[in-house]
Amino acid sequence: MGIMPHTDVAHALELVFSLDIPFWPQLPRVSFYEDMYAQLSEGFPGIAVNVPEQRVEFDTARFREELNTYARRLEDAAGFALSPRYSVVFHRFLERDLSGYTAIRGQSTGPVSFGFKIVDENLKPIIYNDEVRPLLFDFVQRKVNIQYRQLVAKNPNAFVWVDEPGLGWVFNSLSGYNDLRAKDDYRDFLSGIEGPKALHLCANVNLPYLLDLGMDILSFDAYQLGSMPRAYAEAVAGFLRRGGVLSWGVVPTDSTALSQETPVTLARRLSGYWRVISENTGIPTDLIARRALIAPARCCLKNIGAVGAEDEPAPRTGGALSSIEERLVEKAFSYIGEISRILRAEFRI
Repeated sequence: MGIMPHTDVAHALELVFSLDIPFWPQLPRVSFYEDMYAQLSEGFPGIAVNVPEQRVEFDTARFREELNTYARRLEDAAGFALSPRYSVVFHRFLERDLSGYTAIRGQSTGPVSFGFKIVDENLKPIIYNDEVRPLLFDFVQRKVNIQYRQLVAKNPNAFVWVDEPGLGWVFNSLSGYNDLRAKDDYRDFLSGIEGPKALHLCANVNLPYLLDLGMDILSFDAYQLGSMPRAYAEAVAGFLRRGGVLSWGVVPTDSTALSQETPVTLARRLSGYWRVISENTGIPTDLIARRALIAPARCCLKNIGAVGAEDEPAPRTGGALSSIEERLVEKAFSYIGEISRILRAEFRI
């Protein structure tokens, strides 16, 4: 989970630093500039952030007018870094001593998602604009790389994953930007990423497709699978044999689902997935476990209130009370460590 509902930056950071691999969270309730799309837009030609109406606006004529100025900026890598205005959280994260953690993680909205979400003056998604799309992929690549350089200076095992719910849309026959075109564009995009190539997708997943894009780390919503399709087993095993790492989003952030689960039931679900993969490919389950990260299933929150509303709210620093949404996230995060301990014991890690 990268997007969090918290309004207190210090409390949100306190929570993420409780994890084995901390990350800097996006807090759109602190500022609209922390919105995943607004945040990425900083510096892209033709873009304006409309804070009062909470929109990211694109104008084709302004895009063309700003291209020359943008081209002159390409030699200055630092010009693609997140400014404090667009992420106070990121800069607060970097102020910490991050050297003692196993790894640290950054994040960026991906070009496909941004391209589908942001529309021009005619309400046409900019991913369909052949003049804009190539520049968008290059722009995001530069943003990811400068962020990686900032993070790896703080911890040698840093990585930045690209948040791409839009890759769940390319299979829609009406999308106008199909899976084959997206695969070609994405392979080129990932080939220019510095450090581990990482992707996060919390939409419905097509694992064989995603695992063939050329990444090193894939984070996905594993909870929604329900059971591991046998047809996915060979693709997963091949990815792991090549040294890939899977981040299994097994803890639901849907409050209805979370109310029905415990760390034990979720660990059982995940080990069940791993057994299906092992039984159908011969890859040892302990190898699957050793190349696994445990994470929440999704960045979004649904059905708020079904969990925690009736519980005594937990006090936090300064005596303020967490909102129901915040407590739901905190409950999901607390499950991660418990699931990890259960699986470490089961697979003797």
